[in-house]
Amino acid sequence: MSQQQQQDTTTTTSTTVDEQQQQEDEQLVTPWEVSSKGGIDYNKLIDKFGSTKIEPALIERFERVTGKRAHHFLRRGIFFSHRDLVEILDAYEAGKPFYLYTGRGPSSGSLHFGHLVPFIFTKYLQDVFNVPLVIQMTNDEKYLWKDITLDEALQFTINNVKDIIALGFDIEKTFIFSNVEYIGHLYPNVIKIGKHVTLNQIKGIFGFGDSDACGKFAFPPVQAAPAFADSFPHIFSPTDPATKSIRCLIPCAIDQDPYFRMTRDIAPRLGYPKPSLIHSKFFPALQGHNTKMSASDANSAVYLSDTPQQVKDKVTKHAFSGGRDTKEEQEKYGANLEVDVSYEYLNYFLEDDELLKDIGEKYASGKLLTSQVKQRLVEIMVEINRRHQEARAKVTDDIVKAFMTVRKLNF
Repeated sequence: MSQQQQQDTTTTTSTTVDEQQQQEDEQLVTPWEVSSKGGIDYNKLIDKFGSTKIEPALIERFERVTGKRAHHFLRRGIFFSHRDLVEILDAYEAGKPFYLYTGRGPSSGSLHFGHLVPFIFTKYLQDVFNVPLVIQMTNDEKYLWKDITLDEALQFTINNVKDIIALGFDIEKTFIFSNVEYIGHLYPNVIKIGKHVTLNQIKGIFGFGDSDACGKFAFPPVQAAPAFADSFPHIFSPTDPATKSIRCLIPCAIDQDPYFRMTRDIAPRLGYPKPSLIHSKFFPALQGHNTKMSASDANSAVYLSDTPQQVKDKVTKHAFSGGRDTKEEQEKYGANLEVDVSYEYLNYFLEDDELLKDIGEKYASGKLLTSQVKQRLVEIMVEINRRHQEARAKVTDDIVKAFMTVRKLNF
């Protein structure tokens, strides 16, 4: 058994929510809850989950194989961890097919800036590799976990799909599907996966208890199934024996990893390659690393539907500052960039490396005030929202239907 196989098996069978909570300072990371008293320690998370840190050498190879500059999310360590990304680069270099799979759980009417991160990066990967992409809308999951009706989950799905399409995905290579509607196509693989995962494993991986709805226990195989190419017979030929060997690359936040540790554990038993993953860090709430973005607190996040005034108010009033209390202290001591939310948001959305470095050096040395850094961030976020809202206004119901229609893709 390889080291990676041992890691997959170990984390699948033994990583439980109870173990994560054994010590008060232990960080808790599940697909539904992320908490830590001192901010997330990503190196510790890599060790716990058994993934692999993305080192400079792997980024260099990515650029060498693709002939493209690595996305700034990759260069800046925002996507920081992976499982078998090397195998994807090997496949691309050898001319072997693979596809991308990511998803969105629709629980509100608009995406916020944190939701943008995996989709921006996924679009970059689709453009670089020129491969098909499937996007799973887990409205079933959100209905099971959130206090919303199924009708609300379905309406959120359409609104979120419009936001996703507005990011510029290629309709010729992109299939977006609603679990509630596509489940019949997924079901053969869902039941194959379900046969090989025990109730004890589901409890151990996800921390479910006897009082949880049985639908929650049944959901993980639904999220796992799109990682196998023959879940999409309209895209990959069901009669071609090579279809089962097509690899899948999943860009996602690290909290989604438990689903795919389970998937990787059972894939060889079902005759599939293990899906590869590339993990992003968590996008912090405006109030800082020790808080969580929440749909019930509109001021915890900037939404793509926000007006320029709302963006300005949220950033200026609520973005946690690493700057000093007074102008004199700031000029003397400078800001703590490690905790400053505005600077971290710039790290995500200011693409100019030199300008970001200049802002960071001046802010840390006291040559820039918090208000100046926040103003720069407001300008960037307002512009992103302006472009997005213009693009989204052009996404008609017919365009949504076209992206979500079961069909062949051009690739």
